[in-house]
Amino acid sequence: MSMQKSLQKILKMIKERDTNLQEFFQNLHPSDFAEIVEDLSDEQKADLFELLSDEEAAMVIQEMEDIEQVDLFQLLSRKRASAILKEMSTDDAADLLAELPEDEAKELLTLIDEDAEDIRGLLKYRKDSAGGIMATEFISFPENMTVEETIRRLREIAPEAETVYYVYVVDEEARLIGVLSLRELIVSPDGTRLSEIMRKNVVHVAVDLDQEEVARLVSKYDLLAVPVVDDDQRLLGIVTVDDILDVLEEEVTEDIYRRVGVAELESVDLVGASVSSLLRRRLPWLLITLVGGLIVGSVIQAYEEALMAVAALVFFIPVIMDMGGNVATQSSTVFVRGVATGEIERSEMWGYFFREIRVALIMGVVCGVTASLAAGMWQADPILGAVVGIAMFSTVTFAAIIGTLVPLILSRMGVDPAYASGPLVTSIKDATGLLIYFSIAVHLMADRF
Repeated sequence: MSMQKSLQKILKMIKERDTNLQEFFQNLHPSDFAEIVEDLSDEQKADLFELLSDEEAAMVIQEMEDIEQVDLFQLLSRKRASAILKEMSTDDAADLLAELPEDEAKELLTLIDEDAEDIRGLLKYRKDSAGGIMATEFISFPENMTVEETIRRLREIAPEAETVYYVYVVDEEARLIGVLSLRELIVSPDGTRLSEIMRKNVVHVAVDLDQEEVARLVSKYDLLAVPVVDDDQRLLGIVTVDDILDVLEEEVTEDIYRRVGVAELESVDLVGASVSSLLRRRLPWLLITLVGGLIVGSVIQAYEEALMAVAALVFFIPVIMDMGGNVATQSSTVFVRGVATGEIERSEMWGYFFREIRVALIMGVVCGVTASLAAGMWQADPILGAVVGIAMFSTVTFAAIIGTLVPLILSRMGVDPAYASGPLVTSIKDATGLLIYFSIAVHLMADRF
């Protein structure tokens, strides 16, 4: 069934107050259902969720974006909202409550009774940490349990678990001591104790580890889930691969916005946000770029006489600025991406920087010689060719250094280096590129001014 037909059928069922939505959950993934919900009016959303059971509503809400979840919960009664929260996994419920106004979140926590303690436990962790994205519905057993006992117990608790692909083994103090996959459990002979078949070298993460580092580790070891432990190695929860995919999308989106000088736009409803809200996030860095442009203008004005005396100098301003911009963007992007993926470790940053200087010098020589020959033959002026070539060499080299050095310094200061690869580097590069160009022209062509 197409999405449009599904939408029309849902609208009809809302109008007729038809509660038989089982067919949709058999033939339509909750994620697709959530996409349809986004196209409904607030009144239609409220009517639709009155027709859904608590479990069905939870399945749909868990597939919605954070902003959509919050908007929907504003339409529900506190009693209904708390009933749906009980059916959601603890990590998703905690994420949703963290987005709600504080008074509403506290009210809902008082209504969900027995589940509130687990959710409160998750809310105390940073949202972007392993603790903030972990689920507490995991499967763990003591090491002295046998295979047949474990399988029998699994049948009982599996429906409530976040994932059953991994069985974690803990000691009397709930400390993580081993892990085995569901396959390893099934193929092991009855009577075998878990301590005999478990893998003791368990890949795990600390509860306060940044979510980006968690995602990197899951990707490195190709895991479906990774256990989260406290300082005493007690098992607190697991982070599953579906949460990791959300983290990767969030981090990439964040880096993209920061590269173009947009602050925290990833948490904003782009369609429903107010003009003032969007302006607060987009205008500051544009003003920085504007200031950079004014500085560039003042540099050109300072060398107005040189431009009037040798008009051909103007012809090469765009190519020098564009080359500097391309090199700076290239260098900053490679560095920022290397830091984000862990390819460039903190201890390796300065080594990478000095290697980048060598690369920059070679690129500068190649581009400088090419530009010098082109400018000299085009204008039949070897001196002008020398000016353009030296300026191109200097600008390309400096742009590569700035494109790496600025994000490196920000990274060492604990600031996301993605901020440096946009307006900041561009403004620095434009002003310095022109200053280099005109300074060289004044020195080598002084007799013409």
